[in-house]
Amino acid sequence: MSSNEQTLFSKRFRGYFPVVIDVETAGFNNKTDALLEVAASILKMDDDGVISLEHTLHFHVEPFEGANIEQTAIDFNGIKPFSALRGAVPESEAIKEICKAVRKAQKAAGCQRSVIVAHNAAFDHGFLNSAIERCNIKRTPFHPFVSFDTTTLSGLALGQTVLAKACVAAKIDFDNSQAHSALYDTERTAELFCFIVNKWQALGGWPLAEEEQSDKTED
Repeated sequence: MSSNEQTLFSKRFRGYFPVVIDVETAGFNNKTDALLEVAASILKMDDDGVISLEHTLHFHVEPFEGANIEQTAIDFNGIKPFSALRGAVPESEAIKEICKAVRKAQKAAGCQRSVIVAHNAAFDHGFLNSAIERCNIKRTPFHPFVSFDTTTLSGLALGQTVLAKACVAAKIDFDNSQAHSALYDTERTAELFCFIVNKWQALGGWPLAEEEQSDKTED
């Protein structure tokens, strides 16, 4: 990233670095139910302030010791938690690798803290926070409670709140047969978030008029 790009990224979200997250789980309780899959999409920004997907980290995760597994949840997402074919890694390994990659990207973008972007963000945020706590990670890059929810953003920008329907409205390809995979859903959510943010800029919503005027005065 160029120094100019870092400045733009840090200005765009008040020093926050957005990271798109999706999880697949064995239930709805982030304290007791297993985290089975997690993906994190790292974003980049060009010299015009346009954001896009750079790369995605993806892990199948072993249920933590004593984790609860709800049959209805795994029937829904189709995950077989104890199948060797999943290539699952310990929860601590997955979370530490994500935190390491996010810290690196956050620093390169000139930002001070990372913020989770997710569709129905409270759910994914809760599971990630609980996993970070279980793994005893003290130096987490993620803000403990701030998040960007694409459900709300797409409701405002596109009149849709379901991920698949919001993607269709934004003309982003969405294959329902691949949905409920953390990797697939994360990357579609990342594309959706980028579309909304970039569309707002194209419509003149950012930079704010007073910021542009201030910059001209300083020059």
